[in-house]
Amino acid sequence: MFSRLFLASILLLLTACQSAQLSRDYDATRDFGAYRSWSWREPALQYRPDDPQVKSDLTEQRVRAAVSEQLEQRGLRPALAGTKPDLKAQAWLIVENRQDQVSTSYGGAWGGYWNGYWAGPAYTETRRIDYQVATLQLDLFDGKDGKLVWRGSAEQIMRGEPATPAERDSIIRETVGKLLSQYPPH
Repeated sequence: MFSRLFLASILLLLTACQSAQLSRDYDATRDFGAYRSWSWREPALQYRPDDPQVKSDLTEQRVRAAVSEQLEQRGLRPALAGTKPDLKAQAWLIVENRQDQVSTSYGGAWGGYWNGYWAGPAYTETRRIDYQVATLQLDLFDGKDGKLVWRGSAEQIMRGEPATPAERDSIIRETVGKLLSQYPPH
């Protein structure tokens, strides 16, 4: 019993230490220094699945604010009304159900070269763990030809819902900050 509790606490500790896995892709032929303005490509935030438990106007407001703030820090300004932007941004919030199998072996042989060996009964327990992974993906499209020029995504295991709106806001801002830390590409 103690070993199971110990294993469960170690698994929780390890998953709590995980951070978002970042990835990016971009068109290496583009001059990212030429992009100066941006606007949203509507719908600005899309959800997969289109689930009311995931989809929220509040989440969209937070993502819009965080992306706007981060793009401004990188020298991109919102396009003036009636002008064509250099870039158009669109975000995706994707929630996937995943499974893992964890096998734990108990018992077996102990001992050493001089002391001999002792063998007890050995058995292996395999459990299935269900969990959810959230991915925030940001796509930047060229404002002239409409082609995708940069894509970044941050994937993270979900551990239940944050308790307060301030925590939700903080998580989204931190994730978007990490995501756009890779823009412009070097």
